[in-house]
Amino acid sequence: MIKDTIYLTIPSKVEYIATARLVTSGIANKMNFTIDDIEDIKVCVGEACINALNWDKKKEINMKFEISDDKLHIFVDSVREVTPGTSEAYKEGELGLLIIKSLMDDVIFSDKGIEMIKYD
Repeated sequence: MIKDTIYLTIPSKVEYIATARLVTSGIANKMNFTIDDIEDIKVCVGEACINALNWDKKKEINMKFEISDDKLHIFVDSVREVTPGTSEAYKEGELGLLIIKSLMDDVIFSDKGIEMIKYD
């Protein structure tokens, strides 16, 4: 059961990714995740934002955090699952998504973005 929902919109600029990471840290800390889990979640939000910046040219990045008793569900719009390629941008995109998949408990891609779930 969802207890709280938090929405965050940041400009599509690299300098605002730190804001998204800071908000994420505060939410995860409130949920009593371990320091290691908080760092992992922050890294994943940062990677998702970088992906959205690189692959979509919208003016802003929208995020939704759903807080439940046993999990944190994060949605970041405009994140794309990168198809394999040889360019440097594709390699960086693949690495970012690999990091997300390895650090989060569940990762779901849709045509709207990415859903990342971390269980408490």
